[in-house]
Amino acid sequence: MKRLFPLQSPTREDARVRDKIRQEVNRDVRRQRRKPLPEGFGRWDFNCRVGLTAETAEVRSLKDVGPAIDAIALTGATAVFIEILPVPTLR
Repeated sequence: MKRLFPLQSPTREDARVRDKIRQEVNRDVRRQRRKPLPEGFGRWDFNCRVGLTAETAEVRSLKDVGPAIDAIALTGATAVFIEILPVPTLR
């Protein structure tokens, strides 16, 4: 998933918008984990990047994506770029 999410909405509070973004990220991760693994691999791992734009996005762990969204929102940004790519790994 590579996507630029707006952090503000005219009909919702900003905190609810951030909750909706985290919900979409978690839903995408659950979908990716259900996909069959290639032969010889034990589980899915995720390469994550979060930032204002695709060029300035920083590498984060999956558990740090939510706090990174909040940190970017506190800077007054109007959008956040999130990239989450599944990678098969060994156990």
